[in-house]
Amino acid sequence: MRVVVAADNAGVELKNAVRDQLEADDRVSEVIDLGAESADDDTAYPHFGIAAAEKIAKDEADRAILVCGTGIGMAISANKVPGIRATVAHDSYSAERSIKSNNCQIITFGARVIGPELAKKITGEWVGYTFDPQSASAAKVACITDYETRTAC
Repeated sequence: MRVVVAADNAGVELKNAVRDQLEADDRVSEVIDLGAESADDDTAYPHFGIAAAEKIAKDEADRAILVCGTGIGMAISANKVPGIRATVAHDSYSAERSIKSNNCQIITFGARVIGPELAKKITGEWVGYTFDPQSASAAKVACITDYETRTAC
């Protein structure tokens, strides 16, 4: 699995902790860090969220974990890229369902909302989940994809 990580200056410390965890995870073949390198970088979160989502849309990565102050802005930004499903998840159940029910490629965290230990726990769980294309949720995800395809410019 190839995983992109990115964060703005509000989330750089949490992004780095998650990145380090992913780099040590045998299930992850590559970690691509597109985020701010320090809290001094004032690049706005949409630039990072869109860049990460585009990597997935171009099949240059499989999933992403994005961090900003709340996680909300990153999720909104990533969801603007066609074919992307991103969500904020600050608990294990939501993270699980993001994959198993919605086939999300991107999870986002709010560095001002979630602590590093919980974020790392959720990350470890999230990497292990897969979407079952034969599940009852598959038709729902297909409906979303169909709508997006029909209305794209």
